[in-house]
Amino acid sequence: MIERKSESMDELLPPESKLSMLLEGRLADPHSILGMHRDDQLDAVIVRCYDPGAATVTLLRGNSRIKMAKIEKSGLFAVKFPGERNLFAYKIEKTFDDGQIFTSEDPYCFLPGVGEMDTYLFNQGEHQRIYEILGAHPRSFGEVKGVVFAVWAPTAERVSVVGGFNCWDGRRHMMRVIGSSGIWELFIPGLLDGDIYKYEIRAANGDIFLKLDPYAYRIEMRPKSAGIICDTTHFSWDDGEWMNQRKSRNWHESPISIYEIHLGTWRHPSLRPIDGSNEDDFHNYRELAHALADYVIEMGYTHVELLPISEHPFDQSWGYQVSGFYAPTARYGTPEDFVYFVNYLHNKGIGVFLDWVPAHFPKDAFSLGRFDGTALYEHADPRQGEHKDWGTYIFNFGRHEVRNFLMGNALFWMEKYHIDGLRVDAVASMLYLNYSRDDGDWIPNKYGSNENLDAISFIKRLNELTHGLHPGTLMFAEESTAWPMVSRPVYLGGLGFDFKWNMGWMHDTLEYFKDDPVFRSYSHGKITFSMLYAFSENFILPFSHDEVVHGKRSLLDKMPGDYTLKFANLRCMLSYMITHPGKKLLFMGCEIAQWTEWRDKGSLDWNILEYPSHSSIKKMVADLNCLYRENSSLWEDDFSPNGFEWIDGSDYQQSIIAYVRWNKNHSIPVVAVMNFTPVPRYDYNLGVPWGGRWKEIFNSDRAEYGGWGNINNYAIDAYDGLCHNKPHHVNIKLPSLGVVILKPEYC
Repeated sequence: MIERKSESMDELLPPESKLSMLLEGRLADPHSILGMHRDDQLDAVIVRCYDPGAATVTLLRGNSRIKMAKIEKSGLFAVKFPGERNLFAYKIEKTFDDGQIFTSEDPYCFLPGVGEMDTYLFNQGEHQRIYEILGAHPRSFGEVKGVVFAVWAPTAERVSVVGGFNCWDGRRHMMRVIGSSGIWELFIPGLLDGDIYKYEIRAANGDIFLKLDPYAYRIEMRPKSAGIICDTTHFSWDDGEWMNQRKSRNWHESPISIYEIHLGTWRHPSLRPIDGSNEDDFHNYRELAHALADYVIEMGYTHVELLPISEHPFDQSWGYQVSGFYAPTARYGTPEDFVYFVNYLHNKGIGVFLDWVPAHFPKDAFSLGRFDGTALYEHADPRQGEHKDWGTYIFNFGRHEVRNFLMGNALFWMEKYHIDGLRVDAVASMLYLNYSRDDGDWIPNKYGSNENLDAISFIKRLNELTHGLHPGTLMFAEESTAWPMVSRPVYLGGLGFDFKWNMGWMHDTLEYFKDDPVFRSYSHGKITFSMLYAFSENFILPFSHDEVVHGKRSLLDKMPGDYTLKFANLRCMLSYMITHPGKKLLFMGCEIAQWTEWRDKGSLDWNILEYPSHSSIKKMVADLNCLYRENSSLWEDDFSPNGFEWIDGSDYQQSIIAYVRWNKNHSIPVVAVMNFTPVPRYDYNLGVPWGGRWKEIFNSDRAEYGGWGNINNYAIDAYDGLCHNKPHHVNIKLPSLGVVILKPEYC
């Protein structure tokens, strides 16, 4: 052991101002005094190390062991190499009072891991891969392996990386701030994939608190909330065929039938049993992949849409109060498990959409709220920065770095996890400054109006980037107002979404079907009104999770009448949905006619499939999806009047409507007629566009669907003669509360 002694310990001390800031935990540039430095005045190289918990510190240089002097009682060690002209490689060995020894390269002898262009683009809000810069990323500097940490905290007085590797002591791994960017950075050698960490932040007022990394790729299982270092270079994909065909697919002219699910409560019988005694007993992403793919294929859906799976602390939020925007929730496994999930579904020909929540975030102290002691990600003024209804903060869309955080997150899911599209939650709350606010409780924009100009700009840029960088991905807006051109391109003045949820159609349809059929003639407009605006946007027709919770009752239970009539009404409504212009979405459990509304604990009531009425509904939904996918007239021209033609929309007295769905070149008509009353029409004349022979390709009253069997199982000849203003007509049986779908026999 070589022990170097200085003529004076004082000459090894850093400047007094920086020393005091170091010891007080307020030093923003620890690299300026810690690590290795050439001191021309002393004609020496000086190495300093700060660790208040270390008993002794030894510098290891080649085969030499050089004891460092303790030059300050709080834990600052140093050694001088007189006459040394060049910097050199070394390690630091620390011995603690309990006998433990820790050896690694010195974190304070490395150059910054964040470049000037990265900080510039981030501060401009335009870094398209910011998730690879901020956060915790395994990296090598020469032969030295470790992790680069970077976090944005512009008003913090000091930021440290803490974890089990340093006894959660914020004095041991203090970060440096990069110029005026507000980004703090540190490379820590020796850390590995799977190590846990947080950031200890000292605010400008002296408060000290622990924060989760906003860019953490992996997070501990709740109620814990630390980040976990995750090396994404290990992700393995073989879904190239799906990804390539996705790019060239015209999704607006393709069938889209989405199965919306909550992974924690789906729990199909094909999965291993869960007794429910352990609230942390969830199925793994890998198990879910196999069971869900088999079921989706059986039922004929084209895509699944997952309720938010970004990490969230509270189960009952269903994932809509996100604390870890870049981390798949640990409830169902690791990031690698989620990669397996998406990859497996893609290889089975199933697309994967995510519910994405950029409108707001929870106030949990460990997460984004007041991140560096100030309103960083949110507005400071509660009239702009808080959703009082939801008890959450609102993102400050006018701040470049916040926009970059959110845009980077959307791109992250598409890049790292091959997600096929995002359903953007609560878009209306983003667009309007006075959303769910009383007069005087909101701040108008610079023009004195209620449009959130910053949010609008963010949404447009978001949609431009996702489509430009990931062709074939889709963006869906859950937007509940009459905001114009939501699903029109940005270059035409729209918001740039591919599709908009048709909330008006959903609410009108459910209100209509809740009515006793005897009164439906008085509300006929509810079932026909949607066609007045059906082509103003590219619509998704949703029966979503929001409609079967919080006392709204299940779809089946909403239906009027006795047991038999409830099922007939549900069959009629789901069949009507398939024929109406627009892509389709159905929440899990609706396809088996679940009696009870959805619960965020437990499982769907799969046992009800033991009863014929429920298993019959399941079969009908599967057949409807098959019918839908096989008939291009039901999806090829969803978004223009060219694909739809009324036969009769005015028969309010009998509560009957009929229309034609056309394919794009008008070569294949599919006729749908609906009887919304329990009165069968055994001799019903229906106008059709073509003569010749027609065939019934679907009837919701089939016995195998639980109906009464009033079907048209014979050749249906079209007769000349004006009917419903059409040159030909057919005579059919129109069952009570039934939907009949016809097609020319030769098509």
